[in-house]
Parts: sequence; C-alpha cells; structure tokens
Amino acid sequence: QVQLVESGGGLVQAGGSLRLSCASSGRTFRSYAMAWFRQAPGKEREFVAAINWGGEIRYYTDSVKGRFTISRDNAKNTVFLQMNSLKPEDTAVYFCAADLRFTWGPGARYTDWGQGTQVTVSS
Repeated sequence: QVQLVESGGGLVQAGGSLRLSCASSGRTFRSYAMAWFRQAPGKEREFVAAINWGGEIRYYTDSVKGRFTISRDNAKNTVFLQMNSLKPEDTAVYFCAADLRFTWGPGARYTDWGQGTQVTVSS
C-alpha cells in the first residue's frame, strides 16, 4: 500500500494550463502503475490517463488526448499530469491512484487513492 498526495489544482481560464503532481510515500513507487481519474459534480469517477511502472507506456481517455500528458519521476516518487488547452468540461476533482497491476480505460482498477485536488476551468 502507498500513500498518495495530490497537489497543483486550482482555478484557470479556458485555454490555460495546470500541472498536477502526486507524491507517493515508501520506497516501492517504481513497482506501481499509476493513473489519474477525475470526478465532476453529479457524475461518476472516470479514467483520465495511466502510465506503466517504467513510464514507457501511457494511455489516455479520448477526450484528453493531445492535451494532457502523464509522466512519472521514479527517483522522486512522483507522477504528474500536465494539462494544456483546458476546457470547462475538464472541471472536476482529480485523483491519482496506484496499483501493482497496469490497467487503463473504463475498466481500470486501482487500489490506492489520493484525496483529490480540485480543478476548475472557467469559460
């Protein structure tokens, strides 16, 4: 099990950028696949992006392809989500998640979760 703490959320105008960070405790970070999910008000939590243990393989949900980039720094036990060209529909609480298995898409399953960080995009 890992402890995850997100940061970097905030209020930004449409077209702007934000960079989310997720710091992990422990010395086994590189053993975990990492992902970002989001949950908008009144909606179910949805998969956003995932990255494998070494960072070579990444997957994105269609609505963020070309705008968001997931990356990780295993030396710093941190995963990032660079969000560019933000849209009002990106407004949500963003969660990072970890799991020993690498899964992605609507069926992604992750066991360890952070507390979330709010991203609000104004039009």
